[in-house]
Amino acid sequence: MLLQRLSLCPRLRLVSGSLTRGHQEVSPPQTQGPLRAVHGGPFAHRGELRQAKRIVVKLGSAVVTRGDECGLALGRLASIVEQVAMLQNQGREMMIVTSGAVAFGKQRLRHEILLSQSVRQALHSGQNQLKDMSMPLLEARACAAAGQSGLMALYEAMFTQYSTCTAQILVTNLDFHDDQKRRNLNSTLQELLRMNIVPIINTNDAVVPPPEPNSDLQGVISIKDNDSLAARLAVEMRADLLIALSDVEGLYDSPPGTDDAKLIDIFYPGDQQSITYGTKSRVGIGGMEAKVKAALWALQGGTSVVIANGTLPKVTGHVITDIVEGKKVGTFFSEVKPAGPTVEQQTEGARNAGRTLASLQPHQRSEIICKLADLLMERREEIMAANKMDMDLAVSIGQLSPAMLERLTLSPAKLGSLALGLRQIAVAARDSVGRVLRRTRLASGLELEQVSVPIGVLLVIFEARPDCLPQVSALAIASGNALLLKGGKEAAHSNRLLHQLSQEALALHGVGEAVQLVSTREEVEDLCRLDRMVDLIVPRGSSQLVREIQRAARGIPVLGHSEGVCHVYVDAEASPEKVLKIVRDSKCDYPAACNAMETLLIHRDILRTPLFDQIIDMLRTERVKIHAGPSFASYLTFGPSEAPSLRSEYGALECSLEVVDSLQEAVQHIQKYGSSHTDAIVTENEETAEKFLQQLDSACVFWNASTRFADGYRFGLGAEVGISTARIHARGPVGLEGLLTTKWVLRGGGHTAADFSESGSLTYLHETLPLTPPPAGQRDAN
Repeated sequence: MLLQRLSLCPRLRLVSGSLTRGHQEVSPPQTQGPLRAVHGGPFAHRGELRQAKRIVVKLGSAVVTRGDECGLALGRLASIVEQVAMLQNQGREMMIVTSGAVAFGKQRLRHEILLSQSVRQALHSGQNQLKDMSMPLLEARACAAAGQSGLMALYEAMFTQYSTCTAQILVTNLDFHDDQKRRNLNSTLQELLRMNIVPIINTNDAVVPPPEPNSDLQGVISIKDNDSLAARLAVEMRADLLIALSDVEGLYDSPPGTDDAKLIDIFYPGDQQSITYGTKSRVGIGGMEAKVKAALWALQGGTSVVIANGTLPKVTGHVITDIVEGKKVGTFFSEVKPAGPTVEQQTEGARNAGRTLASLQPHQRSEIICKLADLLMERREEIMAANKMDMDLAVSIGQLSPAMLERLTLSPAKLGSLALGLRQIAVAARDSVGRVLRRTRLASGLELEQVSVPIGVLLVIFEARPDCLPQVSALAIASGNALLLKGGKEAAHSNRLLHQLSQEALALHGVGEAVQLVSTREEVEDLCRLDRMVDLIVPRGSSQLVREIQRAARGIPVLGHSEGVCHVYVDAEASPEKVLKIVRDSKCDYPAACNAMETLLIHRDILRTPLFDQIIDMLRTERVKIHAGPSFASYLTFGPSEAPSLRSEYGALECSLEVVDSLQEAVQHIQKYGSSHTDAIVTENEETAEKFLQQLDSACVFWNASTRFADGYRFGLGAEVGISTARIHARGPVGLEGLLTTKWVLRGGGHTAADFSESGSLTYLHETLPLTPPPAGQRDAN
């Protein structure tokens, strides 16, 4: 069966410039998305890698070989082949520079030698001597000669599964020094790419001489290993991108595994002096220094380069495609150094300034927030002008929904409410960080305290909501947290100015860097990978944004809710006046808000009553589009369209309407279709209301009150960083308290755990003490 498949796609082989072929010309498939013409120089940013058309993938020895160095890592190789074939079928021109012939040949020769020795010894010495067999040292050239054909056959078999043909090309350094051979090689590769064939290139290790040190001449890199071969080939073929896969995540500023070693996201040619190289990988003849040298040479020749890990099981399955999609994988080599700091540098700066912020006196943090509130009022004309620029641009593009446009809009009234909320936070900031929550005397002279402390570095990602920036900044300042902000591009002008005002206020006490606005091209998914630098992610935006962040976050807790499917249940004993007020406010006050009503539940006894008619008339007057639930639809001969889903979050002047037979059925409906955000009951029966409040486990449950009360400002929190439907940490509107955690402080007098053992002299008291500690001298006396 394998031979049958191979016969469908005969191999093309070039050895030192000579070509044999047995393949008909194939038209390349249609490309998916615009790819740039080969060749326009190196890309300046990762996001531009999506445009790469001609790509060289270099597979290091550590990637293609097993840990015992005898044989190939078939799982990794199959995954790489799948990715290359997928990109090839998108209309890209893919080339592979591969290692592995020596390892494949070593496996084959070892098997042959062991078989030969066992037969020989069985004939002459008996079976009892088999255990004394020793394996002779295998010469690398012989291993390469024995492994090249098998390696290529394996590639052919794998690529055939994706209807992709391959061609083998073996080269040496001399082939690049001879102008005629180099032209032949270039011509052959161009022809193969034109026929939609993937060339697989390797150094001809069966005949190649040992590499000569420092043999690079006149700025042309010498072929010492597959790193230099890939770089030379990429430049010769004017490739857009070279992906060098190895057994490390990328380039580190010091050897990986050492203390404080940091992965470099983007490497610039001028940064070479800041790198300390380690030893080379377990196999192969190159090391990271050789990879960097080859990468910089390719970059200088006009090819973009990414060095990444091709050995991690969880990453290998999409490392190549992730790189081509512009995701933050490995180290990207770029000639264009941005004027501002990287997001990693911003996060580090925020953490350092955040520690200083946390150490300030409470009244100093309060002063910063009051200063920010004053600036919002003093500079409101500038803020409104910046917001108008965002609004005009959004309207001209026409891609934002009415709900998003409403969120994007700032007004003098909004700014006034913001300033008022910030002053409430300033008051709360005087009793937040460092507050003693519990004091216990464990034993005489041994006191334990639980103290509130900041969480650390917060990453808040929000869409078209510029009012979110000063709110979240004030909460972070009050809680002593460093803050990293990533706003939607729709509000770029508003966010930039509001962030400047935040930094101006923070400068009052020298902590201007504690709040950082990410303005680089960082994708949300890339920010969610900062697990060693960020302590909590808070998404503010659509349910789609929240879900994407929850999926992308790797080891970082996410505080928020993915949906706001809020319900109002109108009981049979509800007051008509309260029903109309609450339903109108819950749906119509701000339909885009996450605490707006999305489903109206009505007790069956209210149908065909004046109250029901009043509810329908009011919703029609407010231009609310009604979608009928299954039970409600069964009462209608004709009427509103059926709800697409009872879990719909409309975010507009639309709602679902459903009929239930009892309180219990209403509770069960909410438990099944709700999002545990906010749910309300309207009734005059106190017993019914208490059952509703007790049985529902939503973050907010209300009796005779609008769902719009689920808001940090209305709760008296000053503002909120978001609303959480999580079951741990903070729930509901998350204000200042939700951005604090605790630490335990133990004050003793030389105590040890042994003092409390069976042979010790002390026993535990576990005595609860007042939260306000006595003066220092009096504490010592106790």
